[in-house]
Amino acid sequence: MLTLRLQHVSLGYGKRTVLNDISFQTMPGEMLGIIGPNGSGKSTLIKGISHVITPSAGHIFLDGLNVAGTSRTKLARLIAVVPQNPPLPELFTAFEMVLMGRTPHLGLFRYETEKDYAIAYRAMQLTNTLQLAQRRIGELSGGERQRITIARALAQEPMAILLDEPTAHLDINYQIETLDLARKLCKEQKLIVVTTLHDLNLAAQYCDRLVMLSNGKIHSEGTPQNVINVQAIKEVYGADVYVYPHPLNNLPTTFVAPNRKGAPLSQ
Repeated sequence: MLTLRLQHVSLGYGKRTVLNDISFQTMPGEMLGIIGPNGSGKSTLIKGISHVITPSAGHIFLDGLNVAGTSRTKLARLIAVVPQNPPLPELFTAFEMVLMGRTPHLGLFRYETEKDYAIAYRAMQLTNTLQLAQRRIGELSGGERQRITIARALAQEPMAILLDEPTAHLDINYQIETLDLARKLCKEQKLIVVTTLHDLNLAAQYCDRLVMLSNGKIHSEGTPQNVINVQAIKEVYGADVYVYPHPLNNLPTTFVAPNRKGAPLSQ
Protein backbone atom coordinates (compact mmCIF):
# COMPACT_ATOMS: atom_id res chain seq x y z
CA MET A 1 0.00 0.00 0.00
CA LEU A 2 1.16 3.54 -0.80
CA THR A 3 2.57 5.21 2.32
CA LEU A 4 4.59 8.20 3.42
CA ARG A 5 7.04 6.88 5.98
CA LEU A 6 9.69 8.64 8.07
CA GLN A 7 12.33 6.45 9.72
CA HIS A 8 14.46 8.00 12.49
CA VAL A 9 14.73 11.31 10.61
CA SER A 10 16.83 14.23 11.85
CA LEU A 11 16.54 17.62 10.16
CA GLY A 12 18.16 21.00 10.61
CA TYR A 13 20.16 23.82 9.07
CA GLY A 14 23.91 23.54 8.89
CA LYS A 15 25.16 22.27 12.25
CA ARG A 16 21.92 23.17 14.04
CA THR A 17 19.55 20.22 14.50
CA VAL A 18 15.87 21.19 14.73
CA LEU A 19 14.23 17.76 14.69
CA ASN A 20 15.79 14.56 15.96
CA ASP A 21 14.78 10.90 15.48
CA ILE A 22 11.34 11.52 13.95
CA SER A 23 9.41 8.41 12.88
CA PHE A 24 5.81 8.10 11.73
CA GLN A 25 3.75 6.82 8.81
CA THR A 26 0.61 7.96 7.00
CA MET A 27 -1.39 6.75 4.02
CA PRO A 28 -3.94 7.88 1.40
CA GLY A 29 -7.24 9.13 2.75
CA GLU A 30 -5.73 10.13 6.10
CA MET A 31 -5.35 13.78 7.06
CA LEU A 32 -2.35 14.03 9.37
CA GLY A 33 -1.87 17.16 11.45
CA ILE A 34 1.50 18.37 12.76
CA ILE A 35 1.09 20.54 15.85
CA GLY A 36 3.44 22.12 18.36
CA PRO A 37 4.56 25.56 19.59
CA ASN A 38 6.46 28.11 17.54
CA GLY A 39 9.96 26.88 16.79
CA SER A 40 9.11 23.22 17.35
CA GLY A 41 10.02 22.29 13.77
CA LYS A 42 6.66 22.04 11.98
CA SER A 43 7.76 23.92 8.86
CA THR A 44 11.16 22.20 8.97
CA LEU A 45 9.36 18.86 8.78
CA ILE A 46 7.44 19.98 5.67
CA LYS A 47 10.73 21.07 4.09
CA GLY A 48 12.27 17.70 4.84
CA ILE A 49 9.41 15.68 3.37
CA SER A 50 9.44 17.80 0.20
CA HIS A 51 13.28 17.59 0.04
CA VAL A 52 13.87 21.32 0.34
CA ILE A 53 16.34 20.22 2.99
CA THR A 54 18.03 16.80 3.28
CA PRO A 55 17.91 14.72 6.48
CA SER A 56 21.16 14.57 8.38
CA ALA A 57 20.07 11.12 9.56
CA GLY A 58 17.30 8.67 8.74
CA HIS A 59 15.17 8.27 5.64
CA ILE A 60 11.88 9.52 4.17
CA PHE A 61 10.02 7.17 1.83
CA LEU A 62 7.03 7.84 -0.42
CA ASP A 63 5.60 4.82 -2.19
CA GLY A 64 8.88 3.00 -1.48
CA LEU A 65 11.04 5.74 -3.02
CA ASN A 66 13.68 7.41 -0.90
CA VAL A 67 12.81 11.12 -1.16
CA ALA A 68 16.46 12.18 -0.80
CA GLY A 69 17.46 10.03 -3.79
CA THR A 70 14.64 11.15 -6.08
CA SER A 71 15.07 13.87 -8.71
CA ARG A 72 13.33 17.20 -8.12
CA THR A 73 11.18 16.74 -11.21
CA LYS A 74 10.01 13.27 -10.26
CA LEU A 75 9.41 14.37 -6.68
CA ALA A 76 7.24 17.27 -7.91
CA ARG A 77 5.02 14.68 -9.62
CA LEU A 78 4.60 12.88 -6.30
CA ILE A 79 4.45 15.66 -3.71
CA ALA A 80 2.80 19.09 -3.95
CA VAL A 81 3.42 21.79 -1.36
CA VAL A 82 1.07 24.59 -0.35
CA PRO A 83 3.37 27.00 1.54
CA GLN A 84 2.47 29.81 3.91
CA ASN A 85 1.56 32.98 1.98
CA PRO A 86 3.30 31.99 -1.27
CA PRO A 87 4.39 34.92 -3.45
CA LEU A 88 2.05 34.84 -6.46
CA PRO A 89 2.50 36.99 -9.60
CA GLU A 90 -0.36 39.46 -9.32
CA LEU A 91 -0.80 40.00 -13.07
CA PHE A 92 -1.30 36.30 -13.85
CA THR A 93 -4.83 35.02 -14.14
CA ALA A 94 -6.00 32.37 -11.71
CA PHE A 95 -6.13 29.79 -14.52
CA GLU A 96 -2.56 30.58 -15.60
CA MET A 97 -1.50 30.10 -11.99
CA VAL A 98 -3.17 26.70 -11.74
CA LEU A 99 -1.75 25.63 -15.11
CA MET A 100 1.74 26.18 -13.68
CA GLY A 101 1.09 23.05 -11.65
CA ARG A 102 1.61 21.06 -14.84
CA THR A 103 5.26 22.16 -15.12
CA PRO A 104 6.75 18.94 -13.63
CA HIS A 105 4.98 16.93 -16.33
CA LEU A 106 6.31 18.98 -19.26
CA GLY A 107 9.48 18.07 -21.11
CA LEU A 108 12.17 20.56 -22.06
CA PHE A 109 10.77 23.23 -24.43
CA ARG A 110 7.39 21.47 -24.34
CA TYR A 111 4.18 23.46 -24.20
CA GLU A 112 0.96 22.49 -22.43
CA THR A 113 -1.33 20.14 -24.33
CA GLU A 114 -5.10 19.81 -24.26
CA LYS A 115 -4.62 17.17 -21.55
CA ASP A 116 -2.74 19.67 -19.37
CA TYR A 117 -5.48 22.26 -19.84
CA ALA A 118 -8.12 19.68 -18.97
CA ILE A 119 -6.28 18.67 -15.77
CA ALA A 120 -5.94 22.31 -14.69
CA TYR A 121 -9.64 22.86 -15.47
CA ARG A 122 -10.55 19.81 -13.39
CA ALA A 123 -8.38 21.03 -10.48
CA MET A 124 -10.33 24.30 -10.50
CA GLN A 125 -13.60 22.39 -10.57
CA LEU A 126 -12.56 20.34 -7.55
CA THR A 127 -11.57 23.47 -5.60
CA ASN A 128 -14.64 25.46 -6.69
CA THR A 129 -12.48 28.17 -8.29
CA LEU A 130 -13.65 28.05 -11.92
CA GLN A 131 -15.49 31.33 -11.47
CA LEU A 132 -12.11 32.93 -10.68
CA ALA A 133 -10.34 31.56 -13.78
CA GLN A 134 -9.99 34.84 -15.67
CA ARG A 135 -9.46 37.11 -12.70
CA ARG A 136 -5.99 38.46 -11.90
CA ILE A 137 -4.28 37.10 -8.81
CA GLY A 138 -3.96 40.67 -7.51
CA GLU A 139 -7.75 40.96 -7.45
CA LEU A 140 -8.31 37.92 -5.24
CA SER A 141 -8.87 37.75 -1.49
CA GLY A 142 -6.59 35.77 0.81
CA GLY A 143 -8.99 32.86 0.92
CA GLU A 144 -9.39 32.83 -2.87
CA ARG A 145 -5.61 32.85 -3.32
CA GLN A 146 -5.31 29.91 -0.94
CA ARG A 147 -7.83 27.90 -2.96
CA ILE A 148 -5.98 28.73 -6.18
CA THR A 149 -2.72 27.57 -4.59
CA ILE A 150 -4.38 24.28 -3.62
CA ALA A 151 -5.78 23.97 -7.18
CA ARG A 152 -2.24 24.45 -8.54
CA ALA A 153 -1.04 21.70 -6.21
CA LEU A 154 -3.80 19.38 -7.45
CA ALA A 155 -2.84 20.08 -11.07
CA GLN A 156 0.49 18.40 -10.30
CA GLU A 157 -1.48 15.15 -9.86
CA PRO A 158 0.49 14.32 -6.70
CA MET A 159 0.18 11.39 -4.34
CA ALA A 160 0.69 13.67 -1.33
CA ILE A 161 -0.14 17.30 -0.55
CA LEU A 162 1.75 19.13 2.20
CA LEU A 163 0.11 22.24 3.64
CA ASP A 164 2.24 24.54 5.79
CA GLU A 165 -0.04 26.59 8.07
CA PRO A 166 -2.79 26.84 5.41
CA THR A 167 -5.04 28.89 7.71
CA ALA A 168 -2.43 31.47 8.74
CA HIS A 169 -3.69 35.07 8.42
CA LEU A 170 -7.12 33.94 7.20
CA ASP A 171 -10.46 34.96 8.72
CA ILE A 172 -12.40 32.14 10.36
CA ASN A 173 -14.70 31.66 7.35
CA TYR A 174 -11.69 31.16 5.05
CA GLN A 175 -10.01 28.90 7.63
CA ILE A 176 -13.06 26.64 7.62
CA GLU A 177 -13.37 26.80 3.82
CA THR A 178 -9.69 25.90 3.33
CA LEU A 179 -9.72 22.95 5.73
CA ASP A 180 -13.09 21.72 4.46
CA LEU A 181 -11.53 21.63 1.00
CA ALA A 182 -8.34 19.89 2.18
CA ARG A 183 -10.32 17.20 4.01
CA LYS A 184 -12.70 16.68 1.08
CA LEU A 185 -9.79 16.21 -1.35
CA CYS A 186 -8.05 13.88 1.09
CA LYS A 187 -11.08 11.60 1.34
CA GLU A 188 -12.49 11.79 -2.20
CA GLN A 189 -9.20 11.81 -4.13
CA LYS A 190 -7.50 9.39 -1.72
CA LEU A 191 -4.54 11.70 -1.20
CA ILE A 192 -2.03 11.72 1.60
CA VAL A 193 -2.53 15.12 3.27
CA VAL A 194 -0.08 16.41 5.87
CA THR A 195 -0.78 19.84 7.35
CA THR A 196 0.88 21.93 10.03
CA LEU A 197 -1.52 23.88 12.23
CA HIS A 198 -1.29 26.30 15.15
CA ASP A 199 -4.95 26.16 16.14
CA LEU A 200 -5.54 23.07 18.30
CA ASN A 201 -9.31 23.21 17.83
CA LEU A 202 -9.02 23.20 14.04
CA ALA A 203 -6.47 20.39 14.27
CA ALA A 204 -8.83 18.31 16.41
CA GLN A 205 -11.83 18.89 14.16
CA TYR A 206 -10.17 18.21 10.80
CA CYS A 207 -7.29 15.78 11.30
CA ASP A 208 -7.68 12.02 11.62
CA ARG A 209 -4.38 11.76 13.46
CA LEU A 210 -1.97 14.22 15.08
CA VAL A 211 1.77 14.37 15.70
CA MET A 212 2.67 16.80 18.49
CA LEU A 213 6.24 18.12 18.37
CA SER A 214 8.19 19.42 21.35
CA ASN A 215 11.89 20.21 21.82
CA GLY A 216 12.83 18.65 18.49
CA LYS A 217 11.09 15.33 19.12
CA ILE A 218 7.66 13.74 18.89
CA HIS A 219 5.94 14.30 22.23
CA SER A 220 2.84 12.27 21.33
CA GLU A 221 1.07 10.79 18.32
CA GLY A 222 -2.42 9.42 17.77
CA THR A 223 -6.03 10.48 17.44
CA PRO A 224 -7.00 14.00 18.55
CA GLN A 225 -8.57 12.46 21.67
CA ASN A 226 -5.25 10.79 22.56
CA VAL A 227 -3.00 13.77 21.83
CA ILE A 228 -4.90 16.89 22.92
CA ASN A 229 -5.30 16.95 26.68
CA VAL A 230 -4.56 19.25 29.60
CA GLN A 231 -1.32 17.54 30.61
CA ALA A 232 0.18 17.46 27.10
CA ILE A 233 -0.67 21.10 26.43
CA LYS A 234 0.87 22.13 29.75
CA GLU A 235 4.03 20.11 29.05
CA VAL A 236 4.46 21.24 25.44
CA TYR A 237 3.02 24.76 25.33
CA GLY A 238 3.38 25.72 28.99
CA ALA A 239 -0.25 26.85 29.00
CA ASP A 240 -3.06 26.20 31.46
CA VAL A 241 -6.18 25.22 29.57
CA TYR A 242 -9.43 23.34 29.85
CA VAL A 243 -10.12 20.52 27.41
CA TYR A 244 -13.70 19.29 27.00
CA PRO A 245 -15.46 17.07 24.43
CA HIS A 246 -17.19 19.04 21.69
CA PRO A 247 -20.98 18.82 22.24
CA LEU A 248 -21.62 17.61 18.68
CA ASN A 249 -18.83 15.10 17.98
CA ASN A 250 -16.94 14.59 21.27
CA LEU A 251 -13.65 15.74 19.72
CA PRO A 252 -11.39 17.61 22.15
CA THR A 253 -12.02 21.34 22.39
CA THR A 254 -9.46 23.57 24.08
CA PHE A 255 -10.36 26.63 26.16
CA VAL A 256 -8.01 29.13 27.73
CA ALA A 257 -8.12 28.90 31.52
CA PRO A 258 -9.31 32.04 33.37
CA ASN A 259 -6.47 34.14 34.70
CA ARG A 260 -7.13 33.57 38.38
CA LYS A 261 -5.22 31.69 41.05
CA GLY A 262 -6.33 28.20 41.87
CA ALA A 263 -8.63 27.76 38.83
CA PRO A 264 -9.16 23.99 38.58
CA LEU A 265 -8.25 22.17 35.39
CA SER A 266 -10.39 19.26 34.25
CA GLN A 267 -11.07 17.10 31.23
